[in-house]
Amino acid sequence: MLTLSINGTSHQLDVPDDMPLLWVLRDVIGLTGTKFGCGIAQCGACTVHLDGQAVRSCVLPAALAQGREVKTIEAMAQDPVGRKVQRAWLDVEVVQCGYCQSGQIMSATALLTATPKPSDDDIDAAMAGNICRCGTYVRIRDAIKRAGEA
Repeated sequence: MLTLSINGTSHQLDVPDDMPLLWVLRDVIGLTGTKFGCGIAQCGACTVHLDGQAVRSCVLPAALAQGREVKTIEAMAQDPVGRKVQRAWLDVEVVQCGYCQSGQIMSATALLTATPKPSDDDIDAAMAGNICRCGTYVRIRDAIKRAGEA
C-alpha cells in the first residue's frame, strides 16, 4: 500500500511500488489531464510537480512520490502562478491540438514559481524537455513572459 498526496488529497493505493506515477494518476485515481506521450521522459506531456519541481511522471515510480506533494494540471486553477499561466495561455492563444499543453503549463508554472521574471535563456532551459508537435514555441514563450509580467 502506498499513501500519496495528490493535489492536496491523501490517497491510499494498492499498486506496485514500481508502477509509473502517470498510470496511478490516470488509471487508478482518474486524473486524466496528465497525458502519456512517449513513455521515456523525452516529450514532457506527462509533466507534474513533485514538491514544486517539474518531473516526468511516465518514468517516476509511484513509491518515490510517497511522502511528497504531487500536483497535476487539475490543481493549477487553485495555484496563483498556475492561474496566471493558464490565463496567459488563453490570451496568447497558445493551443493548437492541445495534447502537450498540460505538460507545457506544468513546466511553465514551475519555472515562474522559481523565477518570476525569466530570461529567454531561463525559458529555453526550463521548457527544453517539452515537445510541441504543432510548433507553438513562439506563443509558449510569449505566454510565459506575459504570465511573468502579470
